[in-house]
Amino acid sequence: MTIFALEQGWVLETKSAAYSFGLNKAGLLAHTYWGKKLPYPEDYPQPIDSEGWASFNGAAHLTPEEYPAYAGTSYIDPCLKATFADGVRDVVLRFESAEIREGNTPELAVHLADAYYPFKVTLHYRVHAAHDLIERWATVSNHGDTPITLERVWSAQWHLPSGDDYHLTHVTGRWLDEMHLRREPLGHGIKILESRRLTTSHHHNPWFALDHGQTNEDTGEVWFGILAWSGNWKLSAEVTDFQSTRVSLGLNDWDFAWTLNPGETLTTPPSCAGYTQDGFGGASRLLHDYIRDTILPHGKTLHKVLYNSWEATLFDVDEHSQTELAEIAAKMGVELFVMDDGWFHGRNDDTSGLGDWWPDAVKFPHGLSPLIERVNALGMDFGLWVEPEMVNANSDLYRAHSDWVIHFPTRARIEARNQMILNFARLDVQDYIIDHIDRLLVAHPITFIKWDMNRNVSEPGWQDSGTDDARQLWVRYVEGLYRVWGTLRERHPQVIWQSCSGGGGRADLGILRYADQIWVSDNTEATARLAIQEGFSQLFPANTMEAWVTDANAEALSLAFRFHVSMCGSLGIGGHLLKWREEERSEAAYWIALYKEIRPIIQLGDQYRLRSPQNHAFSAVQYMSKDRGEGVLF
Repeated sequence: MTIFALEQGWVLETKSAAYSFGLNKAGLLAHTYWGKKLPYPEDYPQPIDSEGWASFNGAAHLTPEEYPAYAGTSYIDPCLKATFADGVRDVVLRFESAEIREGNTPELAVHLADAYYPFKVTLHYRVHAAHDLIERWATVSNHGDTPITLERVWSAQWHLPSGDDYHLTHVTGRWLDEMHLRREPLGHGIKILESRRLTTSHHHNPWFALDHGQTNEDTGEVWFGILAWSGNWKLSAEVTDFQSTRVSLGLNDWDFAWTLNPGETLTTPPSCAGYTQDGFGGASRLLHDYIRDTILPHGKTLHKVLYNSWEATLFDVDEHSQTELAEIAAKMGVELFVMDDGWFHGRNDDTSGLGDWWPDAVKFPHGLSPLIERVNALGMDFGLWVEPEMVNANSDLYRAHSDWVIHFPTRARIEARNQMILNFARLDVQDYIIDHIDRLLVAHPITFIKWDMNRNVSEPGWQDSGTDDARQLWVRYVEGLYRVWGTLRERHPQVIWQSCSGGGGRADLGILRYADQIWVSDNTEATARLAIQEGFSQLFPANTMEAWVTDANAEALSLAFRFHVSMCGSLGIGGHLLKWREEERSEAAYWIALYKEIRPIIQLGDQYRLRSPQNHAFSAVQYMSKDRGEGVLF
């Protein structure tokens, strides 16, 4: 049994950790424990009552509420804020009931209700015992006959053991420079990490790790968590003046409003968190196993060595140029040939074609079939690059449906990278993309899709939304994206999908329920990749990390070094093969053959970061098979 109901609360136990909370005498749902698993359920602390601090901080302010709403004399950063139809702008939650559902992944549901209004909140908990993780999310529902405006609805607030001496570890970056590891003392006040870009973003990621400052890769306590969401998100790490530290995760409330009409329910994205005494490496390995075991569509399927034609041909693709590259790639031992941008209708540069997802009749007068047949005859699978969320002004789609893009009618339609964003919150846009990508996959034996998104949002307007507040766009867009990916996955379960957004702009557990891989960065320079890949590995396992060998800085870096760096993940090649000398192609064939031998250890084994590239002139990373019978050291 992993969930215990006690007289005043509940205990959730995993393999080696535990989490508990309960009701105090004031009726508040209070957090009580998160840490090492204790011998008996009765050993966990019970909820306590606070008398407050003078007249300036009430008892609720000092209570570590499990899911605090904005109300009363509590001034911490709350998880929930709402306005009722009569103008009342707080939520007073009271416990109603709870139930436990046992099974392979036991669940606890705790039902709360407002003290006056017909407004209910259910806190959901799911225990992943083998991975030492607890998954949380919330549902809010309107049981009345008037609308309720939600101004904030987060997924979880994670309370740390009492104290204010924590260090926060997170990742930061930008396009071409993602996933840099940062560790800093968490001072009093609120530290905010977020995305306002419609995607997870290159700049931050909804992941955190907290420790007391002495933890290293191998030993020490780590409390860590992550949010499974592919759109705007916010992380609020707060240290109060009463030695209370907590981290909240959820939908970003910036420019957010959600009208919850009578009878409607809103469900937040899930947040997962865990505790380990095995340092940052132990925390990473727990997440890696969880992602491979429970999240990825194809689970522990080994990913094939691919070649991508982008850097060789750019937009100048046709049957001859791609066949020439494919023949070289096949001789090197490549298993998957991916044709990148430039193959579809009217696409000669980045100013045209996006939205018209059928083969260009000039470049491919006989369609894609002859090329795919040749690639398959060479012993390779065939993959394709697409960017379905985008549209060029110079496209048949835009000329027919200019109203489909995200925009404000009184503002210029900014064309970042000469493109605009289709509003995936619209059902007709979703259906259009599903139809066209489905046609491609039905007509051709395509086994891999690289799904790209090469700009962030601007002018986030939605004039004919049909909703009470167009600011729902931020959430409904992502829900629409998930519907498109989910529908295509159901229809074509054999396809491996890769999430790319100009590199690592959409890297999160939400998209990994549909994609098996992430394109980590557009930066393929091998020395730069060392730090990027180190940060990525804090969250994600090696089999999700597509890593190419390219010609970047080839004059200074040996081919062997470039291969070694890319072999630390799911190996790909992106160099201009026509310019590679015969001896370089032979060497590449050697490394590809070796990688095929050791990739089960790399992609599915346990990763150990032995020396950090950010802290040492030389770095080292090791992978061990699950049975500890084999290892690979870079």
